Amino acid sequence: MRRRSDFALPVRADKVPAGPDWFHEIKYDGYRLQVIREHDRVRLITKGGYDWTKRYPWIVEVARKIRQSHFVIDGEAVLLGVDGISDFNGLHSGKHNAEVQLYAFDMLAGDGDDMRKLPLSMRKTNLARLLRGRAEGIFVAPFEQGEIGPDLFEAACRMGLEGLVSKRRERRYEGGPCKHWIKVKNRKHPAYSRVQDQF
Repeated sequence: MRRRSDFALPVRADKVPAGPDWFHEIKYDGYRLQVIREHDRVRLITKGGYDWTKRYPWIVEVARKIRQSHFVIDGEAVLLGVDGISDFNGLHSGKHNAEVQLYAFDMLAGDGDDMRKLPLSMRKTNLARLLRGRAEGIFVAPFEQGEIGPDLFEAACRMGLEGLVSKRRERRYEGGPCKHWIKVKNRKHPAYSRVQDQF
């Protein structure tokens, strides 16, 4: 298994796609991470290549409890408030690192097999199977499919969420900016004008 994979990065857009070939995920406000497990060794790697394994012990603990001993999952490290909305300021403060969880939305490898060449729909099926029954620590990102995208974005904005990421369901995982991953942000959310971290 590779030490780390390049991260697929969504490109910004002003409009949520509405075709049947798209999956739509709520954008949580956190830090992007890959969780890499090789036997008993678990590492948390940022998109800048930094090792944050010691920073978020809950994610590491849950990753070690998963039956499969070789996997790479992609997601967002988040601190959830009592309202279920991600609290970026609390996350950024570093005062609540023991409470930080992973919002997992992709699976790049499993049992030593490279899954990046598989379509997103199959990778999500594999991810759900890997994390079945786990509601805390590392949880599967919910998603909707198809024409609902624009309406889901409006609902996310009303709830004060950061926005949506829409992804083509049949595309493989590719490192770097991906035109088949579309990010549309809520203009009223603090993250809209915040300079993104480079971790």
